[in-house]
Amino acid sequence: MSGFLFQAFIYLIAAVIAVPIAKRIGLGSVLGYLIAGIIIGPIMGLVGNETQDLQHFAEFGVVMMLFLVGLELEPQALWSMRNKLLSLGGIQVTLTTLLIAVIAYSFDFAWQTSLVLGFIGAVSSTAIVLQTLGEKGLMKSEGGQSSFSVLLFQDIAVIPMLAIVPLLALPELMSVSAGGHSESHNLLDGLPAWAVALSTLGAIAAVIFGGHFLSRPLFRFIAQSKLREIFTASALMMVIAIALLMELVGLSPALGTFLAGVVLANSEYRHELESDIEPFKGLLLGLFFITVGAGINLALLSDQFTLIAILSLSVIALKFGVLYVIAIITKLPRPAGLLMAMGLCQVGEFGFVLINFSTQNNALPTDLASLLSLVVAISMLVTPFLFIIYDKFVSGRMQDDEKQADTIDETGKVIIAGHGRFGQVINRILLSSGIKTVVLDHKSTLVEGMRRFGIKTFFGDASRPDLLHSAGLSEAKLLIIAIDDPERTIEMVKFARRERPDIHIIARALDRHHVYELYSAGANDIVRETFDSAVRAGKYSLLALGEKQQEAENAVEVYVQHDRENLVKLANVWEPGMDIVNNEEYKSVAKENQALLLAAIQALKKDSNT
Repeated sequence: MSGFLFQAFIYLIAAVIAVPIAKRIGLGSVLGYLIAGIIIGPIMGLVGNETQDLQHFAEFGVVMMLFLVGLELEPQALWSMRNKLLSLGGIQVTLTTLLIAVIAYSFDFAWQTSLVLGFIGAVSSTAIVLQTLGEKGLMKSEGGQSSFSVLLFQDIAVIPMLAIVPLLALPELMSVSAGGHSESHNLLDGLPAWAVALSTLGAIAAVIFGGHFLSRPLFRFIAQSKLREIFTASALMMVIAIALLMELVGLSPALGTFLAGVVLANSEYRHELESDIEPFKGLLLGLFFITVGAGINLALLSDQFTLIAILSLSVIALKFGVLYVIAIITKLPRPAGLLMAMGLCQVGEFGFVLINFSTQNNALPTDLASLLSLVVAISMLVTPFLFIIYDKFVSGRMQDDEKQADTIDETGKVIIAGHGRFGQVINRILLSSGIKTVVLDHKSTLVEGMRRFGIKTFFGDASRPDLLHSAGLSEAKLLIIAIDDPERTIEMVKFARRERPDIHIIARALDRHHVYELYSAGANDIVRETFDSAVRAGKYSLLALGEKQQEAENAVEVYVQHDRENLVKLANVWEPGMDIVNNEEYKSVAKENQALLLAAIQALKKDSNT
């Protein structure tokens, strides 16, 4: 059986089976897609000749991903990243390219081929790294942001690489391919250098101008039709048009769409574009990873296993070393440096693009290109395992920063654990009332920033018993736990209550379940982080609907009081692991409390009317 429907069914069923299993056992979705591709391709032979053609289509997932990345970056934010882009990305690309080129040249490769090999080895996998960082919640970490800066510079650097490759053509390869040169889709072939430069700049200017001035009227016109599918079609049309324009002038489609995303980052249609394109991006990225796995040539791998293994491990080791040295030079914390080095030490999807482009332009022999494609695929396959190693053996054993905890030389009536946006408000209120506080936070950059504003904060992990005692736990009257880690918050409440049964504990809670756990652990006052802002919004809603100021305030006050009593009652019947939806006792208490609240509000309205 063959045909489009059969092939589509094979790819989809492989993804549906392999990816959830891989996620469940902690391997991540990317590795699941790669394994699915290996199974249906080289192992079972269910897909074959169409894989390479399909991979070109699947690479569009990378293009869409970079468009969405661009939408998240306002031009000002991109400009603020310029130092990281140059210091991390610039050094990495330059140093990796030169090292690989020198090593290749020492093995008697032509200098042109050596430089091409350097270009290929310098790029990492934007698709794998961003997908994995997002899944693991590491995108906002210092290591995640540093990795993103390097990837962004690499994607930009692909443009000059593609421009230089045709200049590196080998005469002996040109003579071999003279009779059968492949058709080029680049409209600039044969034009003088000044015309190529002007056309390239014109294409980039067209993307910027169109994104800024033409996209808004277009999307406004389409939005008036109130047809969601047409808006989705127009979003896809725009991305495809930009990608096509970039290809026609010999530039990277991914870079063009990234640039368009940045231009549209301030657009009022940004969120609509994100929601429309996200499903296509995810599906095409998954398809891309499957085609990478399915495209592995097991026959060549078997014949040249030792050489391919050595090359793959060598390029991973070399890039890891370069990235980690850069992390040390730029004074990144050790865990952040290791995350960046372990995450970016593979060769990425643009490696395939550079290999194909270099082969077409006679800068790379065909037999060497086949070998390099396997090295790229193997290095990408290894990357998810490196993230697993990081999770198991690095992040779990290291703090966000290796700086030694400060010596706490002050004590006060109040200890505040955590000085993020939640803890800062509490601290300012107490300080303005003349109450001395001792503040602990485990992020050194935040601590140093607060000190610049004259707010003394001590660096250290507040969940450590020794630091809590140093901060004056034995004498303090109040402990405020304002950290955003639910498990650590519970452990701190239990420890403080055990050490000081009389201390008053105020704890930050994520949701109702967290409230119940903190209540069970011994917290006196528990604050859900969104509750008070939601209550204020409720009061504004009543006022907007015509309620008098006093009536609205009374209704909100009654609600808050009943909610507090409600939580205590529910916490007393709640047990860890309870299925509250199907627990009759819990539902009975909840319904009773809801009825009491409704009766109290109605009685309040009746009193105000009389």
